[in-house]
Amino acid sequence: MEYINQLGINAKAAQNSLASASTALKNEALTAICNALKANKQKILEANSLDLENGKANGMSDSLLDRLALSEKRIDDIADSVLEIVALPDPVGKIKDGSTRPNGLNIEKVAVPLGTVAVIYEARPNVTIDAAALCLKSGNTVILRGGKEAINSNIATAEIMRNAIEAVGLDKNCIQLVENTDRETANALMKLNKYVDVLIPRGGAGLINSVVQNATVPVIETGVGNCHIFVDSTADIDMAVNIIFNAKTSRPSVCNAAESLVIHREIAEKALPAIKAKLDEKNVTLYGDEEARKIIDILPAAEDDWGTEYLDYKMSVKTVSDVDEAIEHINTYSTGHSEAIITNSYESVQKFTQKVNSSAVYVNASTRFTDGGQFGFGAEIGISTQKLHARGPIGLPELTTTKFVIRGNGQIR
Repeated sequence: MEYINQLGINAKAAQNSLASASTALKNEALTAICNALKANKQKILEANSLDLENGKANGMSDSLLDRLALSEKRIDDIADSVLEIVALPDPVGKIKDGSTRPNGLNIEKVAVPLGTVAVIYEARPNVTIDAAALCLKSGNTVILRGGKEAINSNIATAEIMRNAIEAVGLDKNCIQLVENTDRETANALMKLNKYVDVLIPRGGAGLINSVVQNATVPVIETGVGNCHIFVDSTADIDMAVNIIFNAKTSRPSVCNAAESLVIHREIAEKALPAIKAKLDEKNVTLYGDEEARKIIDILPAAEDDWGTEYLDYKMSVKTVSDVDEAIEHINTYSTGHSEAIITNSYESVQKFTQKVNSSAVYVNASTRFTDGGQFGFGAEIGISTQKLHARGPIGLPELTTTKFVIRGNGQIR
């Protein structure tokens, strides 16, 4: 597709100047983005209101509308997260390793930008800003392809950012948005090997699976979060209630929200009524196994419930006999995102943290902390659930690769 091909040409042309840009210039550009977003809040909100109207007319769920919605506070928070990236160390040029060989060659392993990053995502207008800012600081040009649900919001914010970075001397094509949301543009972007160095999908299981299965560009798989909380027999029940309530209900539409409750049968009779009473405050629907249903009045769980990312006020409940059975259940149905254990047992902590095969494993804390900002990385471009090239929150260091710089004084082989 010529349209997508031209975006690739533009990105490649802007790449060298951005890759060699000074930290000071990149930070000046990010500061300009922050200021421009705050100065143009009304323009962004007007565009976002069109997207919300269209979403409601098309029957979009409340949880997806929440993902889509912007407010003055959300815009301020997103803009402030750009400033947080200014304060972070520039990963480009960092010497990661080095040695001097017996023949006198000095070898350094140096962090360099990936090149051009493409991001395909759904109804999350904040991703447009987060991804652009992170790519800019790490020296990568970016091609953003959001979903049609947020197209007006994305066009508005992309234009604001492009104008802001051009005003400080960077090529505005360091940031580009695919304004045509037809499926063909996504398919073309997935196969733009000549110009795109890595593709990052961010969204639901359908989007991510489509990208993984169809892309010829290298992909970092992100996002799907069937996150579990295991309440061990030694857990503090009040702590468990508060953590589960936060992890499930504080924002159920995001990938680090808890979807599955796993509970030790020795504590289930005392803990489950308290957990349900708290979740009832938000009308959370629970789907449980036979043993859980004998203790509390909930719906029966089907096999599919154990592996479902609800992104809604819904949660599965599984009873187990010990930490080993909990680990087995979690590793069977987890998507590799985030899991938590609530316990006072050192032995259970050691088993859980060593054997659970996910990118983030929590002890006595909510899964909602799996976030680049919460981890001190500034914003994040997504949560990688694979093991190559990145795992967990994808911050600035994960948006670089390495090259070897070798210095000699005439050596030959």
